[in-house]
Amino acid sequence: MKKLLLMALPLLVLAGGCKRKEVTTVQTTPVERHTVTEKVSATGKIQPEAEVKISPEVSGEIIQLTVKEGEQVKAGQLLVKIKPDAYQAQREQIVASLSGARAQASGQQASLVGAQQAYQRTKELAGKGLAAQAELDQAKSQFDQAQAQLNAARFTVQQTEANLRRVTEDLNKTAIYAPRDGTVSQLNVELGERVVGTSQMAGTVMMTIADLTQMEARVNVNENDVVRVSVGDTAKIEVDAYPNRPFKGIVREIANTAQTAGQGTQEQVTNFEVRIRVLAEDAVFRPGMSTTADIETETKPNVLTVPIQAVTARMPEAPGKPTATASGDAAASTTDSSTGDTGPAKMQQVVFILDGTTVKQVPVETGISDDSNMEVTGGLKGGETIITGPYRAVSRELKEGATVKVDNKTKRGGANGESAGDDK
Repeated sequence: MKKLLLMALPLLVLAGGCKRKEVTTVQTTPVERHTVTEKVSATGKIQPEAEVKISPEVSGEIIQLTVKEGEQVKAGQLLVKIKPDAYQAQREQIVASLSGARAQASGQQASLVGAQQAYQRTKELAGKGLAAQAELDQAKSQFDQAQAQLNAARFTVQQTEANLRRVTEDLNKTAIYAPRDGTVSQLNVELGERVVGTSQMAGTVMMTIADLTQMEARVNVNENDVVRVSVGDTAKIEVDAYPNRPFKGIVREIANTAQTAGQGTQEQVTNFEVRIRVLAEDAVFRPGMSTTADIETETKPNVLTVPIQAVTARMPEAPGKPTATASGDAAASTTDSSTGDTGPAKMQQVVFILDGTTVKQVPVETGISDDSNMEVTGGLKGGETIITGPYRAVSRELKEGATVKVDNKTKRGGANGESAGDDK
């Protein structure tokens, strides 16, 4: 009996010193085929497709304001009238100047006729030897002078007529009419307020007339995503004013010039404005409403997919070195077989396939993705059972050949998406 105890003692010590093999509780799902629709999400504002900002071309005081904000207007309807007194006075003054200029031109015309007749008589007398050359030269000079004075008088008449047309046009511009049908979406002036005309500077924007029957979502798309967006793409639009009621839309315009915010800082963002026509006839939108748009850039039906959370990144396993995880737990290197040079390896996308009670790490090639699934273009055949959680296990802990226990009934929880029933 004592001999048996002595023989068993080393075995008991060895068994007691062995470390218990770790077992990770995981969740799984089969690899299946689904329809995947890739989306680009962006936020922005609802605005009318067509809107016109009304500014006066002449300056003055508003003496008549016929519309209110939100009122419907028709093309040609009187909107604003600016006090015309100063322009009327200028017109009357120029009319008087024009009458004087025309009278002066008539007098110069009569003088020219007299000078021309005198020149002709002197010329005839000089031909008969009855007038001296000096008299002929003087008559010719008076005729030329009368001709020049008549031309100057005619130019004065033309200039005065042009001033009259300009002042008459300015007088007519004191009454401002609607250029198109629409709604006064914004009114910036009041009766009695003085406004500045666009002929002098930027001018006062008095109001905005917009066609509220056709609205669009103007959203800012990041420069990395805008290359995937095309005119004609469909979109799902959500407006904060209409919760739980998505609208359909079609991309109609993509900006060619970027809008950069926070330039020169760490928060610099480069976006492109994308305009999406909203297809909704039974909803009333107001300019400036907040909106979120999901633009569907590509759809692939019946493709092999895996849940997004099942795909992670790992460094490829190098000979004699441990495999590194996405968080950089270890360094790996690869050797170029043609040159023998060793360099840093590139991260590769992988999934973990359940193989009995262990897992197998499989590199995969991926395509487009939606909110929940990612297309797999290479590495899987379909029907495999892959590990989908917990997050920490998939992203960091699992390795080739790791032992796992499947528990698809345990609710996931925790900050890292770990199962409440993890057992190691």
